[in-house]
Amino acid sequence: MLQDLTICDDSKDKNRTKKVFDSLDEVCYAFDLSRPIWLNTNIDEFKRNDKTRFRRDNFIDDIDFDFLEIHVIEEDDDF
Repeated sequence: MLQDLTICDDSKDKNRTKKVFDSLDEVCYAFDLSRPIWLNTNIDEFKRNDKTRFRRDNFIDDIDFDFLEIHVIEEDDDF
């Protein structure tokens, strides 16, 4: 692992999709990356597992790592 970052978005006015896209934008900004392209394989994987890996094919620019993985971890507010 080269870098790691956790984004917490507690916004009540955003839906889950908006939170994921906004968090991905924050990660890309922090790591100085272009925004990856969501391919069908990413969408399917994310729907099944709440995570996906963006590889070289997902980026317009060259990347110097194998993949960028995002994983949504949701916590229940009742705890």
